[in-house]
Amino acid sequence: MVHLRSPAAAADHQARMKWWREARFGLFINWGLYALPAGQWNGQPVRGSSEWIMNWARIPAAEYATLAGRFQPARFDAAAWAALAVESGARYLVFTAKHHDGFAMYRSQVSGFNVVDATPFKRDPAAELAQACQKVGLKFGLAYSHAMDWHETNGAGNVWDFLPDDKKNFDEFLNGKTIPQLRELLAKYQPAVLWFNTPRMITPVRAEAIRSLVRTNLPGCIINGRIGDSGGDYISTPENRVPNAVFKTDWECPISMNHTWGFRSDDTDWKKPADLVFKLVDTVSKGGNLLVNVGPDASGEIPAACQESLRRLGQWLKTNGEAIYGAGPTPFGDELILRSGKITRDLKDWRCTSKPQRLYIHLFTRPPKNIFTLPLGKIRVKAARMLADPQGAKLAVNRLEDATFVTLPQSPGRLEPQVLVLDLESPEPRLAISLLRPGL
Repeated sequence: MVHLRSPAAAADHQARMKWWREARFGLFINWGLYALPAGQWNGQPVRGSSEWIMNWARIPAAEYATLAGRFQPARFDAAAWAALAVESGARYLVFTAKHHDGFAMYRSQVSGFNVVDATPFKRDPAAELAQACQKVGLKFGLAYSHAMDWHETNGAGNVWDFLPDDKKNFDEFLNGKTIPQLRELLAKYQPAVLWFNTPRMITPVRAEAIRSLVRTNLPGCIINGRIGDSGGDYISTPENRVPNAVFKTDWECPISMNHTWGFRSDDTDWKKPADLVFKLVDTVSKGGNLLVNVGPDASGEIPAACQESLRRLGQWLKTNGEAIYGAGPTPFGDELILRSGKITRDLKDWRCTSKPQRLYIHLFTRPPKNIFTLPLGKIRVKAARMLADPQGAKLAVNRLEDATFVTLPQSPGRLEPQVLVLDLESPEPRLAISLLRPGL
């Protein structure tokens, strides 16, 4: 749910979300001190996501803090990261300003536990990345752990060094670090998005204090759904889980390129380009945005396999981006999931994205005899073509009762998917409602 207390608040929300609804695809970058151990501590692998290693291995805060003395990423290049985001087709980039370990990846006057004051690197990657994104026209967002902070006595989560969470003075932490650091981030970087995570101990009153801070200092900043008390501008779904149905509100799914978010040296199970294409199309067909995460290593490099898959996704978007950017969800839904008795499974033959009086059919499997059948009811297709065809050759369209048959060209022999464009004469009311962009 979105907190809309008045018509003016509703109008402000719509204005904030306009670019985000058009974007559909963002790049998430999780980078911090945890890139140094890269999933191992004292020579032994530590289970779970690498950015949680301090928690998994119960590393004392003082011992973990010594990693800062070794953080000197000689290959960090903000311009290269921003360029990769553009090549991938992403329209916004979210960078982790502070994760649960409490270490700020920007210069903070609130806490000396930050990348400029505590490391030999002495640079502000958040500032450099914000500038690089501005140069290439990318919206820049910041992720911030507002409740979990394992470095602080009263921050949530660290119960191996400090008191149990319910015994801590959490408001002292919130007002002494979270609120002041958020004020810094809003003033110094003016992020288009603030991406919160794990709202442990964030009551409605505490969430409202944070939300009011953002709305007062940077009204156009979008707040994700993990601020607490369901009070963001959109829903953040669980990681790596695209819903199996259309949502009637704005939502975003964060996915990782492998099985972790920060860099982990022993996890090379990277998503292939075809995986990313399907995830993106599947998400947009259900009305959402996809946020794809990469975890740079300790030198500041994004793994080569991630770069390759992202660039391949970008190549597909150069040809087929019309069916993604600014597109709405499917008006159907039967193509998403099969329910037969107690058996439920995802279907992956095709997906549909939409714009007013236009459907985009993303074909992941060639239909029998190259004839695509769509139950359009009373809808009439005015014209059909393949989006990738530079000539825009019209395809044969036939109707039989309530079904429409489109004869496709011979397969070019490439796994893409290919996108079939159907221009509609006049949508029936049921379909017209579905073709409205989500959140409107």
